[in-house]
Amino acid sequence: MNAAVNHNLGDTPCYLGLGGNLGHPMALFDEVIEHFRAHPLAKAVKESPRFESAPVDATGPNYVNSVLELTWLGSAEQLLHACMAIESQLGRIRTTRNAPRPIDVDVLLFGQQTVNTSKLTVPHPRMHLRRFVLEPLLQLNPTILIPGLGPAKHYLPGTLDQIVKAI
Repeated sequence: MNAAVNHNLGDTPCYLGLGGNLGHPMALFDEVIEHFRAHPLAKAVKESPRFESAPVDATGPNYVNSVLELTWLGSAEQLLHACMAIESQLGRIRTTRNAPRPIDVDVLLFGQQTVNTSKLTVPHPRMHLRRFVLEPLLQLNPTILIPGLGPAKHYLPGTLDQIVKAI
């Protein structure tokens, strides 16, 4: 579905990318998970292993990254709003693109739906180019498909030059 957001409410399997490189991202990841576990529209929240990676197209300390898998009972817009509210509550202040930050919560996949609005693009437009996304995503679901692109595992070999290590 292009240029629109599905407003149908249902049990949608979703994947969120977590990242952070300021302060204590590991503790903030735990808080993000607790927020989603307590959220009335989220259920079955699971986290991938955590990884460390160098910043991409930026400078600053290394990032901690992981992926959350959850079932979402609302719309993609509601999920985006929840992600941004959690980021804000945990101290995220948006400055320049790719600036260092304590926490980042990105909507990677919203079921097999495609969303393209001024505020949200799903699947995340660069997820297939980022090893720090693909490694944890594939640990949660080795057969996951990226809408419009196919199996996520087909993109991992093209990212192996990016340094990512399990922590």
